[in-house]
Amino acid sequence: MATSMASQWVVRAKVNPEARLRLFCFPYAGGNAFTFRKWSDFFPARVEVCAVQLPGRGSRIHEPPLTRISALVPMMAQALIGYEDIPMVFFGHSMGAIIAFELARYLRKKRNVNVVHLFVSGRRAPQIALDEPVTYNLPEPEFLETLRTLNGTPNEVFENPELLELMIPVLRADFAVCQTYDYAHEPPLNCPITAFGGLKDDEVTRDQLEAWRKQTAASFSLWMLPGDHFFIDSSQPLLFELMSQDLARYI
Repeated sequence: MATSMASQWVVRAKVNPEARLRLFCFPYAGGNAFTFRKWSDFFPARVEVCAVQLPGRGSRIHEPPLTRISALVPMMAQALIGYEDIPMVFFGHSMGAIIAFELARYLRKKRNVNVVHLFVSGRRAPQIALDEPVTYNLPEPEFLETLRTLNGTPNEVFENPELLELMIPVLRADFAVCQTYDYAHEPPLNCPITAFGGLKDDEVTRDQLEAWRKQTAASFSLWMLPGDHFFIDSSQPLLFELMSQDLARYI
């Protein structure tokens, strides 16, 4: 049985008693569980989609956002107690990819629980060091300018001072999670890894995605989809088709 803590961290649009597999989806920086609200409509009936809601957003808007992956992962692992009765698959885009990866390693190491498949999207392999300037601690004018250049924040946010005031702490925290991440070598995961990238993504190259191959002792596949860094929106039908092909082997 899922714990009360899990109800904060895990959002299920459709509770599925017949599920044979749970797909946990981890958001990109600034994202939330709402991003995945309709995903359950596009996967096989025996797949239950569980969207991860991080502190500081959605129903958890009044909680302080976490700024370090080392703090986030153990709390997320605790929240998953009760969800391990059927196999788990992780999907993460950008920041979510590195959270999913580190959570999979943590569960293996601390609880001897193995994720059966890892989907990583729009994120360089973890062993590749950050080669971009640190921005999470910039003064607000410079931080806002950085957000505008990334094209990941809707214009409506910049035009709404109240919404912007709510979003800035979350975005700073998420950028801190990414920019302070410190990879530590461990044996490769035993589960297959499927990586996705955008053909016009200026942030992540094909080679950086291909390097995820080193993180699995099982099979690896890489798909480059039409679109920029947010191809998970613009190429959703193809993304869901490719993911469903992998998920079919477990149900």
